[in-house]
Amino acid sequence: MNASEPMFWMMIASIIIAICFVVMAATLIVIAIIVRKVIGTVNRVEEKVDPLIQQVNLMSEQGREISVQFKEMSGNLTSASRHFAESAGLIKEEVAELKQLVGETAVTAKDKVELVSQTIDRTQTQVTTTADFIQGKVVQPAAELAAIMAGIRKGLEVLFAPSPKRIDKVYHDDEMFIG
Repeated sequence: MNASEPMFWMMIASIIIAICFVVMAATLIVIAIIVRKVIGTVNRVEEKVDPLIQQVNLMSEQGREISVQFKEMSGNLTSASRHFAESAGLIKEEVAELKQLVGETAVTAKDKVELVSQTIDRTQTQVTTTADFIQGKVVQPAAELAAIMAGIRKGLEVLFAPSPKRIDKVYHDDEMFIG
Protein backbone atom coordinates (compact mmCIF):
# COMPACT_ATOMS: atom_id res chain seq x y z
CA MET A 1 0.00 0.00 0.00
CA ASN A 2 1.17 3.09 -1.10
CA ALA A 3 0.40 6.57 0.07
CA SER A 4 -0.81 7.49 -3.36
CA GLU A 5 -3.52 4.89 -3.43
CA PRO A 6 -6.96 5.89 -2.22
CA MET A 7 -7.32 2.66 -0.38
CA PHE A 8 -4.41 3.62 1.82
CA TRP A 9 -6.16 6.78 2.75
CA MET A 10 -9.40 4.96 3.36
CA MET A 11 -7.63 2.57 5.65
CA ILE A 12 -5.96 5.37 7.50
CA ALA A 13 -9.34 7.07 7.77
CA SER A 14 -10.86 3.82 8.98
CA ILE A 15 -8.09 3.42 11.53
CA ILE A 16 -8.56 7.00 12.65
CA ILE A 17 -12.31 6.43 12.84
CA ALA A 18 -11.68 3.19 14.77
CA ILE A 19 -9.31 5.02 17.12
CA CYS A 20 -11.96 7.73 17.47
CA PHE A 21 -14.55 5.05 18.24
CA VAL A 22 -12.20 3.50 20.80
CA VAL A 23 -11.48 6.91 22.29
CA MET A 24 -15.19 7.67 22.28
CA ALA A 25 -15.91 4.27 23.86
CA ALA A 26 -13.21 4.89 26.46
CA THR A 27 -14.56 8.36 27.03
CA LEU A 28 -18.08 6.99 27.38
CA ILE A 29 -16.79 4.35 29.82
CA VAL A 30 -14.96 7.05 31.80
CA ILE A 31 -18.09 9.23 31.69
CA ALA A 32 -20.17 6.22 32.80
CA ILE A 33 -17.75 5.57 35.68
CA ILE A 34 -17.79 9.25 36.62
CA VAL A 35 -21.59 9.34 36.36
CA ARG A 36 -21.78 6.19 38.51
CA LYS A 37 -19.49 7.83 41.10
CA VAL A 38 -21.51 11.04 40.91
CA ILE A 39 -24.73 9.05 41.34
CA GLY A 40 -23.16 7.23 44.31
CA THR A 41 -22.05 10.55 45.78
CA VAL A 42 -25.50 12.03 45.14
CA ASN A 43 -27.11 8.99 46.78
CA ARG A 44 -24.82 9.34 49.81
CA VAL A 45 -25.50 13.07 49.97
CA GLU A 46 -29.22 12.34 49.62
CA GLU A 47 -28.99 9.79 52.45
CA LYS A 48 -27.25 12.38 54.60
CA VAL A 49 -29.50 15.23 53.54
CA ASP A 50 -32.73 13.21 53.81
CA PRO A 51 -32.77 13.31 57.66
CA LEU A 52 -32.06 17.03 57.46
CA ILE A 53 -34.92 17.45 54.99
CA GLN A 54 -37.17 15.44 57.32
CA GLN A 55 -36.10 17.64 60.22
CA VAL A 56 -36.72 20.74 58.13
CA ASN A 57 -40.17 19.37 57.21
CA LEU A 58 -40.82 18.57 60.90
CA MET A 59 -39.65 22.05 61.88
CA SER A 60 -41.84 23.51 59.15
CA GLU A 61 -44.85 21.61 60.56
CA GLN A 62 -43.93 22.74 64.07
CA GLY A 63 -43.56 26.27 62.72
CA ARG A 64 -47.05 26.04 61.26
CA GLU A 65 -48.38 24.70 64.57
CA ILE A 66 -46.57 27.48 66.44
CA SER A 67 -48.00 29.97 63.96
CA VAL A 68 -51.52 28.62 64.59
CA GLN A 69 -50.96 28.67 68.35
CA PHE A 70 -49.46 32.16 68.11
CA LYS A 71 -52.49 33.27 66.13
CA GLU A 72 -54.81 31.77 68.79
CA MET A 73 -52.70 33.28 71.57
CA SER A 74 -52.76 36.64 69.79
CA GLY A 75 -56.56 36.43 69.66
CA ASN A 76 -56.66 35.46 73.33
CA LEU A 77 -54.31 38.31 74.24
CA THR A 78 -56.44 40.73 72.26
CA SER A 79 -59.52 39.49 74.09
CA ALA A 80 -57.69 39.61 77.42
CA SER A 81 -56.47 43.16 76.81
CA ARG A 82 -60.01 44.21 75.87
CA HIS A 83 -61.33 42.62 79.08
CA PHE A 84 -58.48 44.22 81.02
CA ALA A 85 -59.39 47.63 79.61
CA GLU A 86 -63.04 47.09 80.55
CA SER A 87 -61.99 45.92 84.03
CA ALA A 88 -59.71 48.94 84.41
CA GLY A 89 -62.66 51.20 83.56
CA LEU A 90 -64.83 49.46 86.15
CA ILE A 91 -62.03 49.65 88.72
CA LYS A 92 -61.63 53.39 88.05
CA GLU A 93 -65.36 53.89 88.63
CA GLU A 94 -65.22 51.85 91.85
CA VAL A 95 -62.13 53.74 93.04
CA ALA A 96 -63.91 57.05 92.40
CA GLU A 97 -66.92 55.84 94.41
CA LEU A 98 -64.61 54.56 97.17
CA LYS A 99 -62.77 57.91 97.27
CA GLN A 100 -66.06 59.70 97.67
CA LEU A 101 -67.18 57.24 100.37
CA VAL A 102 -63.83 57.50 102.18
CA GLY A 103 -64.04 61.31 102.02
CA GLU A 104 -67.53 61.27 103.52
CA THR A 105 -66.45 58.71 106.11
CA ALA A 106 -63.39 60.81 107.02
CA VAL A 107 -65.57 63.89 107.57
CA THR A 108 -68.03 61.88 109.68
CA ALA A 109 -65.19 60.25 111.64
CA LYS A 110 -63.59 63.66 112.25
CA ASP A 111 -66.93 65.00 113.57
CA LYS A 112 -67.34 61.93 115.81
CA VAL A 113 -63.78 62.22 117.12
CA GLU A 114 -64.40 65.88 117.92
CA LEU A 115 -67.67 64.96 119.70
CA VAL A 116 -65.93 62.20 121.68
CA SER A 117 -63.10 64.61 122.56
CA GLN A 118 -65.62 67.20 123.83
CA THR A 119 -67.47 64.50 125.78
CA ILE A 120 -64.21 63.31 127.36
CA ASP A 121 -63.25 66.89 128.29
CA ARG A 122 -66.71 67.51 129.81
CA THR A 123 -66.59 64.19 131.68
CA GLN A 124 -63.10 64.96 133.01
CA THR A 125 -64.30 68.36 134.25
CA GLN A 126 -67.33 66.76 135.93
CA VAL A 127 -65.17 64.04 137.54
CA THR A 128 -62.71 66.64 138.82
CA THR A 129 -65.55 68.79 140.18
CA THR A 130 -67.19 65.74 141.82
CA ALA A 131 -63.87 64.61 143.31
CA ASP A 132 -63.26 68.10 144.72
CA PHE A 133 -66.79 68.18 146.14
CA ILE A 134 -66.40 64.75 147.75
CA GLN A 135 -62.98 65.72 149.08
CA GLY A 136 -64.32 68.90 150.64
CA LYS A 137 -67.69 67.60 151.91
CA VAL A 138 -67.01 63.94 152.75
CA VAL A 139 -63.32 63.00 152.99
CA GLN A 140 -62.03 65.97 155.00
CA PRO A 141 -64.89 65.86 157.55
CA ALA A 142 -64.49 62.07 157.79
CA ALA A 143 -60.72 62.49 158.38
CA GLU A 144 -61.41 65.11 161.03
CA LEU A 145 -64.06 62.86 162.64
CA ALA A 146 -61.62 59.91 162.57
CA ALA A 147 -58.94 62.07 164.23
CA ILE A 148 -61.45 63.21 166.87
CA MET A 149 -62.53 59.60 167.49
CA ALA A 150 -58.89 58.51 167.79
CA GLY A 151 -58.30 61.27 170.30
CA ILE A 152 -61.40 60.29 172.29
CA ARG A 153 -60.34 56.65 172.27
CA LYS A 154 -56.86 57.53 173.58
CA GLY A 155 -58.39 59.74 176.18
CA LEU A 156 -60.70 56.93 177.31
CA GLU A 157 -57.81 54.49 177.37
CA VAL A 158 -55.89 56.83 179.59
CA LEU A 159 -58.88 57.35 181.87
CA PHE A 160 -59.74 53.70 182.19
CA ALA A 161 -56.21 52.36 182.21
CA PRO A 162 -55.10 50.32 185.23
CA SER A 163 -53.00 52.07 187.76
CA PRO A 164 -49.31 51.95 187.03
CA LYS A 165 -47.01 49.60 188.97
CA ARG A 166 -44.72 50.87 191.54
CA ILE A 167 -41.14 51.33 190.53
CA ASP A 168 -39.45 50.51 193.91
CA LYS A 169 -40.58 46.91 193.82
CA VAL A 170 -39.14 44.35 191.43
CA TYR A 171 -41.58 42.11 189.65
CA HIS A 172 -40.93 38.72 188.24
CA ASP A 173 -41.71 39.81 184.74
CA ASP A 174 -39.40 42.75 184.89
CA GLU A 175 -36.31 41.29 186.54
CA MET A 176 -34.16 41.98 183.50
CA PHE A 177 -35.51 45.51 183.16
CA ILE A 178 -32.98 48.17 183.80
CA GLY A 179 -34.64 51.50 184.46
